[in-house]
Amino acid sequence: MTILNSGNPLGALSNARILIVGDVMLDRYWFGEVNRISPEAPVPVVRVERREERLGGAANVARNAATLGAQTGLLGVIGQDEAGAVVEGLLTDLGISSYLNRDPAISTIIKLRVIGRQQQLVRVDFEDAPTDTVLRDKLTQFNALIGNYDVIILSDYAKGSLVNVADMIGVGKKLGKRLLVDPKGDDFSRYKGASILTPNRSELIRIIGNWKSEEELTTKAQNLRRSLDLEALLLTRSEEGMTLYQDNEVVNFPAVAREVFDVSGAGDTVIATLAVMLGNGVALTEAVRIANLAGGIVVGKLGTATVTREELAL
Repeated sequence: MTILNSGNPLGALSNARILIVGDVMLDRYWFGEVNRISPEAPVPVVRVERREERLGGAANVARNAATLGAQTGLLGVIGQDEAGAVVEGLLTDLGISSYLNRDPAISTIIKLRVIGRQQQLVRVDFEDAPTDTVLRDKLTQFNALIGNYDVIILSDYAKGSLVNVADMIGVGKKLGKRLLVDPKGDDFSRYKGASILTPNRSELIRIIGNWKSEEELTTKAQNLRRSLDLEALLLTRSEEGMTLYQDNEVVNFPAVAREVFDVSGAGDTVIATLAVMLGNGVALTEAVRIANLAGGIVVGKLGTATVTREELAL
């Protein structure tokens, strides 16, 4: 097993063309002071002083790719509502090509986080699954768009937008596209034929069970990779870094986080950085090294955040 450390930074990046498909969300943050406990229940009272809105889910992946300079497109579903309009506006501000389908039967997915004294006190989720008609239109749109992009990211948050993921992978594979998947759920068979899967530790345990040693993990991970006909499996392991499983080698990347403040959205940063590097012709192992560095930087920031080219010394 090879152990990699940082190494030399890359030169200037060209503009890769990245299409992100998946569950689009709006992340809302309410920041305030906590000075007392509610007389109604033993909970803190937050006096909200500031509000922020950020792209979440697959939209956060797109935000990360665009921040690194990629020509970025986003395909997904939002509601015919105020939150959907906010998402569209944020995409426009970042220069991201929006291919969002408006579904009047649902509300845009919102994750509302209440922050007091720099700690998340509660998260409130609002979500509906897209309707079948909109999902069929989305698949047709995917087939029309895919030829214009180099790397495809399928960002699955198990909210219903990727029920046609097997069809999308089939189309992408026929066209020779690099297909990166951030998976969810108890069955990874629908991702068969993708290029790279990027599960975290808990997601992989749900599929292959726990392991007692690195050797057992390697055997199980490689068996899964072969059964799904993957080019590679990238396991993100939090404080243990990452492990890349390929046909002929297994490579460990030590964690580089100096301080872990908030892990939300770190997986989005990793897969977006990996896609941008691959879209610029960087070899897979080096692309993962840079993605690992990006993940280590973003967990030191509050909420769903991004990493800049300057922070990566690119």
